[in-house]
Formats: sequence, structure tokens, C-alpha cells
Amino acid sequence: MKQQETDIDIENAVRQRYTAAAAEKEPALCCPVEYEGTYLEVLPQDLIDRDYGCGNPSEYVTSGETVLDLGSGGGKICYILSQVVGPEGRVLGVDQNEEMLALARRYQQQIGERVGWHNTTFFQGNIQDLALDFGAFQAFLAVNPIQNYSDWERANCWAEDQRKMQPMIASNSMDVVVSNCVLNLVDPKYRKQMFSEIFRVLRPGGRAVISDIVSDETVPVHLQNDPALWSGCISGAFAEHKFLEAFEENNFYGVEIVKRQAEAWAIVEGIEFRSLTVRAFKANDKPDLDLHQAVIYHGPWKSVTNEQGHVFERGVRSSVSGKMFDAFSQYPYREQLSLLPAEAKIEESEAQAFGTHTQPPQNIKPSRKRDASLTILPKGGCCEPEDGCC
Repeated sequence: MKQQETDIDIENAVRQRYTAAAAEKEPALCCPVEYEGTYLEVLPQDLIDRDYGCGNPSEYVTSGETVLDLGSGGGKICYILSQVVGPEGRVLGVDQNEEMLALARRYQQQIGERVGWHNTTFFQGNIQDLALDFGAFQAFLAVNPIQNYSDWERANCWAEDQRKMQPMIASNSMDVVVSNCVLNLVDPKYRKQMFSEIFRVLRPGGRAVISDIVSDETVPVHLQNDPALWSGCISGAFAEHKFLEAFEENNFYGVEIVKRQAEAWAIVEGIEFRSLTVRAFKANDKPDLDLHQAVIYHGPWKSVTNEQGHVFERGVRSSVSGKMFDAFSQYPYREQLSLLPAEAKIEESEAQAFGTHTQPPQNIKPSRKRDASLTILPKGGCCEPEDGCC
């Protein structure tokens, strides 16, 4: 995902604006978003006023899940999620801005008492480096101040050890990663790392649900060099198709637009900017084995292609790997496919690697033994159970 270099200090521009926005409401920083009213009843007006989002990823989270909010700001989405996941779930928020974190933590005890449980934790850190806890790093530096190059080198070694041994957010630990109008604020040179970090912390089968501002064409360099437009969620907006490609390039599957703002939120030099919410899944790490499983795509398209380049034609039996079969057994594919398990189970230890056939995998029927003498006709000419009829 190649990005053009900009001439401004993006991080500083964003920090200054959001520091001010933590103290005083700034309506220009957000799109109008509707939230479930009952979730807002326990929130102080301060948090409601200082919500600078463009979507509601909490709609796509369920009870009992462990959720990470990237760029959690004043904590509004985290406290909504706290109620969604319930006492069995857990919500973690990560933000770089000290003032925003202070705002979120100010009401943490009060909101927990109102909902009846305490399941939120806030960390200070960069969303493109979810392994390093700034709070822990600052505590180290307070005892080990940097006064020369050796001190600096020691601090960097300590930070690297922390990333490996005690990461702020552990690998494969999150059911869901959400974010609300934050990814566009990250410097383009760190965005590939940011998507890699989202992938790292999700458990296999987990999902990212990201609301962000996108543009209908690539934002030109002269707009990218405007600090006010950048901190205002304009200059750093992903081109819409590039936003979707970023998930695919970082090994997500099932990438899906779940909500798209019809009218543009802003128009700058004829370029339209709008809110988009995307959901994408992390695949499991199983090898691609041929377990003699297949699927039939229902339509309505004549054919579709998945992220691995396999083509599924409408109504045609298509061989798939065991890994794909598992993925297709779940959302968002399940309702679009008929799943055809192997007639005789094959142990993974005995299976061949999928795709080592002489024909393209999608054209191979699963191997199955047929008894040519077997005939079974329906009783009464009915295709439904005995107590019903076609």
C-alpha cells in the first residue's frame, strides 16, 4: 500500500487538535452518528459531547467478546461496548493522547458502577505499535532518564524486550478490533504496520470492524500537506477502494462494506469524503489440505472470486481446502453456499496439500464412491418430511 510522502508533522498536528478537542467540544471533527439511546444513559454529557467518530462499530459486536478500540479517545465507544459485551466480556482502549485518556479514565469508576460491572481498561500507545505500552515505558524512563547515547540505546533495548516479552496487546488475543474515524489520522508511512498489528492481535476467526472517512478519489499532495485538513479527517482519508484493498493486502478475508454514507460528509475541491464501515476476518493458520470437501455457490452473480483467486461459478460444485471449508461454514459466506462434506472423512495427517491436482481446484468434484446398484425413491412422491408435501 504505497503512500506519497507529506511535508508536515502529521502526529503533532493531530495531537494538538485532539488535545484541544478533549477540553472543548469541536463539532467539525465528527459526522452525525446515531447510537442506541439506552447505552448513552449511563454516560456523562462530557463524553457524549467529545465523541469524534464517523460510525458505530459497536453494532457489530456481541455479548461475551473481548474487544479492542483503536484510538479510543474519550472512551464513548468503549463504554458502549462495555454494555454490549456484558460482564463476561472485556473492552480495551488504546489512545496516544494523554488528555483524551484522562477524560476517559475520569468517569471509569462511575460508569462501571452504573452498568454494574468493570470491564474496561485504557492504555496509552500508538495504534501502529500495539506491543509497546507508553505508560510502562514512561515509568522506565522516570527511573532511567536518557542523558546520553548509551541511555538512549538501553531505553530502546528495554522497549524492544517489552514488545516481545510483555506486549501491551498480546497476539491472537482479541475477538474484535474496532476503530472509529482514527485510521485516517495515522501517518501513511506507518499504515502497513498498523494493519499488520490489527491482524496480529486478532485471534484466528476474529474480525476487524472499522469506521473511517474515505474519499472517492486519491487526495492530492497539496491537500495532504494541510495540517488543519489532516487533523480534520480530510487529508489522510483513504481512497475508498484502497481502504478495502488494505485489508486484503494484509491477509484478511471476507472483506465487506457493512455501512456506507450515501451523502458526502464533506467536499473539498470536488472530492467527496464520506463515512464507511468495513468488516474483515482473520483466517486461521491451518495448512491448506485437500479433505475432499466442496461447495456450491448459490448466486445471484454468475461467478465470484475469493481473496486467494479461486473462482466459484453459480450452481457448480467447486472443490475447496479444509481451511476454506471452515471459513465458508461461517459468516459472511454461510448463507451464500451449500456445503458438501466428504463422504468418507480424511484425516489431516493423510491428506495432500490442496491445489496439487492436475486440474484447477474449482473444477474438481470431491472424490466419493458411488454404489451403481443403489436406488432410493421418495415415499409418496413428496420432497418434504412425511407430515408435509411440496
